[in-house]
Amino acid sequence: MDRRRFLLTSLAGALAAPLGAEAQQAGKVYRIGILSGASPISVMLGPDPISRSVRALLQRLRELGYVYGQNLHTVPRSAEGRPDRLPALASELVGIPVDVIVASGPPTVQAAQQATRTIPIVFAGMPDPVGSGLVSSLGRPGGNLTGVSSADVPEIVGKRLELLMEAAPGISRVAYIATQQNWESPTGIHTQAAARALSVTLLHTEVTTPEQLPEAFAAIARQRPNALLVQPSAVNVVHLKLIAAFAAKQRLPAMYGFSEFVIEGGGLMAYGQSTADLWRRAAVYVDRILKGANPGDLPVEQATTFEFVINLKTAKALGLTIPPSLLLRADQVIE
Repeated sequence: MDRRRFLLTSLAGALAAPLGAEAQQAGKVYRIGILSGASPISVMLGPDPISRSVRALLQRLRELGYVYGQNLHTVPRSAEGRPDRLPALASELVGIPVDVIVASGPPTVQAAQQATRTIPIVFAGMPDPVGSGLVSSLGRPGGNLTGVSSADVPEIVGKRLELLMEAAPGISRVAYIATQQNWESPTGIHTQAAARALSVTLLHTEVTTPEQLPEAFAAIARQRPNALLVQPSAVNVVHLKLIAAFAAKQRLPAMYGFSEFVIEGGGLMAYGQSTADLWRRAAVYVDRILKGANPGDLPVEQATTFEFVINLKTAKALGLTIPPSLLLRADQVIE
């Protein structure tokens, strides 16, 4: 073959190759395990899933050169609000086996870590991964875990209470629906400290399993708080519409940690990190790991994109007039 023909053939081959193919094994179909504590499997299936988080993950992977059904396949597993199921589900993914596991939140990530010390795990939102013992440090996590940490630091949980008080002045007693693990964790301690700093009495109502919801609602009704703060736990996410309906029935202004509670559940307002952004950034970790990077060498990043969402329909039903200054700060206003 002469030099010109060789160059033309090489160029044609390069143009025909999919993006990122030079670092991927030819003909390899990567299996991405998705371990969820909340989302039903039905909303995580396929190349264009209903789940906002999984859709963001796959969209970013598509941009990085992965084609669902050709060189990429997802294997979703969900506890659907029952954290006791997570260890068995994580073990199931390990047994398949998958190439990488993507998980979000303390119980889910911890279950994945306990199931394997060899398969890479990428977390898309994990508060204080160093303090929880999941990684050695943010700069060099070590082991088989890395990802994007969530930001439930004092400033964030305090901001949720401040925004709630600005929307409904005069709040002094706030019911807090959260797991016992959250209440005793650094995030829970930050939340309690933020409430004290604002002269707010925080009334913890434990909801760790779905069966505790009716009892929790009854306890809150007896306590007669004047607002509600809801932890974005797996149980609460699964039952977000039920919790939002309870808040409406009790005429309680409520603040949530994820925008899904407002957009999908009809809650009043939410402030927290963007779940879509967390999962898009997790996709970059997945890509680097599939191309040969050691997860223990990839520094943990921290959440930087936050969302503030207000539902004016719910505000009107509660008899609240949201101040214009608050509306101007919102990233999304549902009318």
